[in-house]
Amino acid sequence: MNTSSTTKSKNHDSETMIIPILAAITIAHLLNDIVQSVIPAIFPILQQTLRFSYTELGFIAFANNMTASLMQPLVGWYTDRKPHPYSLVVGMSCTLVGMLLLGYAHTLLLIVVAVMLVGLGSAIFHPEGSRIVMLSAGRRLGLGQSIFQVGGNAGQSLAPLMTILIFAPLGQIGAVWFVGVAGLALVMLYFLAGWYKEQLPALKHRTEATRIRRTAAQERIITRAMVLLFFLSFARAWFVAGMGSFYAFYQMEHWHASLQTAQIHTFVFMLFGAIGILLGGPLAERFGKRNVLMFSIFGCAPFALGIPFASGIWAYLLLAASGFAILSGFSVALMYMFDLLPGRTGFVSGLMFGLAFGLGAVGSLALGKLADMVGLDTMMLCCCILPCFGILTVFLPNDARIRAWNEHSTQQ
Repeated sequence: MNTSSTTKSKNHDSETMIIPILAAITIAHLLNDIVQSVIPAIFPILQQTLRFSYTELGFIAFANNMTASLMQPLVGWYTDRKPHPYSLVVGMSCTLVGMLLLGYAHTLLLIVVAVMLVGLGSAIFHPEGSRIVMLSAGRRLGLGQSIFQVGGNAGQSLAPLMTILIFAPLGQIGAVWFVGVAGLALVMLYFLAGWYKEQLPALKHRTEATRIRRTAAQERIITRAMVLLFFLSFARAWFVAGMGSFYAFYQMEHWHASLQTAQIHTFVFMLFGAIGILLGGPLAERFGKRNVLMFSIFGCAPFALGIPFASGIWAYLLLAASGFAILSGFSVALMYMFDLLPGRTGFVSGLMFGLAFGLGAVGSLALGKLADMVGLDTMMLCCCILPCFGILTVFLPNDARIRAWNEHSTQQ
């Protein structure tokens, strides 16, 4: 009886959202992804000063994203079994060192090492960050995940503005400014890790309560759903990689836009993507996760198909609509995967975030190579066809079916 009372006093009611903790981890996500966004933001500077090709720029993005991709599922798998709250501090320390090196590196090898350190920091942050969201969001996990994700996407959307305001006037050395951003995140994560450590008993109980048993037929359906969800994530990640890494170059080459104007176009895409992420979770709670996933990817297709042919106000409108649609499903895909694999928060978060980073990495490398081979115009056309694969969401099991499996399979 006493033990139960102590546990209750130390750990919050699992039904209640703890707004200060959720706000703090969201701000930490914002700071983490602001630092991450330095890498694509510095691309135009690296191309001008170090004469890197599109393929070499793609390889730098590949090195950063693939490090995060390979490490995140491993970090999540390990911390599901043995959580390490202060690993958040270790990860952000790697990011800080990577930023410092990036500001002074003048060879491809050193730049690759720098961005890999930043990728490692991100790999450690995201699985444990998602677990803090799960512990602090209460019953509103959809809203909690959307708030958390919008922090990250808002950070990513600042990349074009950083190019205009920091890297254009200061050059590569501007990256050193972001050591301070990583330092601020480091302090916040230290205090969050202390709160997270206090929640470990409740986390263990919650994990044991969600263990389930499924039939062989259900396992086969879930495996097919996961494969399809990964493929749809591939379509989304390559499209977002193409828009984030190369659309500014397309604006400058095809429409003869200035660097500043081209970066503003990319900013509009990422800004409305952040709004889509914020609203995606609540929309999924209202209309169902699978329905929002369908709207997200397939609903983006009509807007995406018009992007290569649009300039002026039409380009801004299509970029805003496609950014909102395609990224509204990002946190929803994560929640859908939580339903498929309940109790595996770290692994699922690492897998889905890692998949996004990894596919973005391969997409950046492949699209950069394609642009060098056949031209930027053809590459952009190929990129904007990808959301059409969203029609395949009709083959995903609906929310009610998965919920019924979970309710009937939970161990008592």
